[in-house]
Amino acid sequence: MTAVHIVIRLVQINRALWGFLLWWSLVRVGLLSARTSPAAQRFAVTLEQLGTTFVKLGQGLSLHRELLPDDYVAALQKLHDNVAAFPFEQVAAEVEASFGRPLTELFLRIEPQPLAAGSIAQVHRATLTDGRVVIVKVRRPGIRRQVNEDIRILRWFLKSVLWLSPALRAVRPMEIVDGLAQNLHKELDFREEAHSIARFAEIFHESPTVYVPRVVGELYTEWVVVQDLSPGRRIDDAAFLHQGEQLAANLVEAYLRQFFVEGVFHGDPHPGNLFVLEDGRICFHDFGLVGFLDRRTRMALIAFMMAFVQQDGDWLVDAYLDLGMLGGKLDRDEFRAGMEEVVQDYGRKPLSDWSFGEAFLRIARMGHGRNVRLPQPLLVLLRAVFLMESTVRRLDPRFNLMEGLFAKAGAMLETAGGVGDPGARFKYEAFVSLHQLPSDLSRALHGIRSRGMEVSVAHRGLEPLQEEIGRSSRRVALALVTLGLYIAASLLMQHSLGPRWGEVPVLAGLGYALALWLSWRLVREFGERS
Repeated sequence: MTAVHIVIRLVQINRALWGFLLWWSLVRVGLLSARTSPAAQRFAVTLEQLGTTFVKLGQGLSLHRELLPDDYVAALQKLHDNVAAFPFEQVAAEVEASFGRPLTELFLRIEPQPLAAGSIAQVHRATLTDGRVVIVKVRRPGIRRQVNEDIRILRWFLKSVLWLSPALRAVRPMEIVDGLAQNLHKELDFREEAHSIARFAEIFHESPTVYVPRVVGELYTEWVVVQDLSPGRRIDDAAFLHQGEQLAANLVEAYLRQFFVEGVFHGDPHPGNLFVLEDGRICFHDFGLVGFLDRRTRMALIAFMMAFVQQDGDWLVDAYLDLGMLGGKLDRDEFRAGMEEVVQDYGRKPLSDWSFGEAFLRIARMGHGRNVRLPQPLLVLLRAVFLMESTVRRLDPRFNLMEGLFAKAGAMLETAGGVGDPGARFKYEAFVSLHQLPSDLSRALHGIRSRGMEVSVAHRGLEPLQEEIGRSSRRVALALVTLGLYIAASLLMQHSLGPRWGEVPVLAGLGYALALWLSWRLVREFGERS
């Protein structure tokens, strides 16, 4: 891009964005009316007119539901870039440059007319030399350079806005733009998408309900990716109305596995990315937006969901903090009151009308953009949950999402018991503590081994006290081990894990037996001392 083009683009972007801000300011002070052109729609149109970079940034900005009103989120999600397909000659040149071979060596045939053309890439149907039918996704030439220049200009614009209005620093716009730019650059690199496709294809390769078309061998680069063609129709096609209940259940099951077992999930499950094959399997498309949840976040999310069902305000606050959503000072009493108001509102509704995504968003918005900062994985999660809930309700309006999200989330969620269970939090904390105990002990032992531990105390005449302290320490340690055994045995009994002897799980029985023996030792030792 030449200096002249950069200057022209600089003027174009600044004129459009400053024009919108001026119009918005005049509307706010009452000098103009927004009846014929609502602000959210006008903002979306402004971004569309600025082209691909701003359309994609606007779509990414729509993830920030904790900051934006609903009308802005809806307008930004509908953004699309009206771009014409680029010539097939450029497609051929990109493919041949990517793989270092002529098209005739790669394909028996590749159709010049694209199946779809988007702002970042276009897709062509092709047939490999072995007869397999595939799709070839080719990045639009020059798009990365255009994006880099546009983002640089956008940063200059934001710096000037912050200079004029320092109060906007509270929502950290530069940080948001940096995050959006980073995600857009990932979307431009088809190697990222190819790796995600391969990962999901492996996760669901034996699934009877989910299918992910694989990337073909090593046919992917930063610019091009070749993938199996998956015949099917959109999941919201009227032909699948009679399968709606089963498809809804299968979609929820697939996401429970992604959220809580695999820790990686498809972040854009709108009907255009979900197809149904002839055998009834749901086929996932477009892995440009993928979310990741580490184990700690998954456990905190489970706690948040359980606290929401149990309507426990204190537990909700703790789970909220564990999720890393705190971006400033927290007034615990204020947030607790707000959370209890949310759960009480839902408590008056039938369970089938509950929406976890909506409740999560209401709580996130309590910070008004100051105290709350959703990490990127949770932003993607929130979008996925909203879209998944919408798709499920479209498939089966009577589907009970809470039953799907809470009762079917595996053994970890089963520790919650039923709604209103007073011991739900204790069971959850005990479960998490038992699972974390080996890693916590390992870290402690590693620290001792690495740094060493040496304690030297010189004394005279304190031998009886030292013996008593030693005995007391042993009793405390024995009591803690005994308590742990009771908890572990109770969990094993509750979930009927391991081999069974009649109706009794063997491991649970052994745990209780050992715990009782240690209890007897403790009682006998206390009896001897008295």
